Amino acid sequence: MLITAASNNPFNLYGSQSLSRPAAPKTPPQSSGNGTASGELSQEQRQLVEKLKARDREVRAHEQAHLSAAGNLAVSGARYDYVAGPDGQRYASGGDVGIDVSEVAGDPQATLLKADTIRRAALAPANPSAQDQSVAARAAAMANKARSELLNLQRAETPGATLDLNA
Repeated sequence: MLITAASNNPFNLYGSQSLSRPAAPKTPPQSSGNGTASGELSQEQRQLVEKLKARDREVRAHEQAHLSAAGNLAVSGARYDYVAGPDGQRYASGGDVGIDVSEVAGDPQATLLKADTIRRAALAPANPSAQDQSVAARAAAMANKARSELLNLQRAETPGATLDLNA
């Protein structure tokens, strides 16, 4: 899964899932020439820099929340998309974190635990995006499938016995 702040593609080349948030504009408005010859920024440019700094902090916190919650399922660190500000600095406008979302073959209990971690990672940021919520829903479906498989295994092994699927 790619937990991302800028991708519209829900799958990367490795079959990972993508969680996304809308990206900030790729190019900031150009200078109107109101800065001084010494390189001082205009009021409008300073306001833009503050907005870019705020977006940068938001994106980094969002991706870090995904990364922290993903634990050992993370297959990459956070990667960021950048925009250049009128001050010449680069600011993160979007990003992603690669996470393994495959089922654990032949082990529905492990798949159930993994699906729970994927769901937590998807919903970890303070403001999960629609894509984040979509991946969380898919993780819940993966968990339900694993619960069903566990129930079927339990029924086949010990007719009449019950299995605690919330353990």
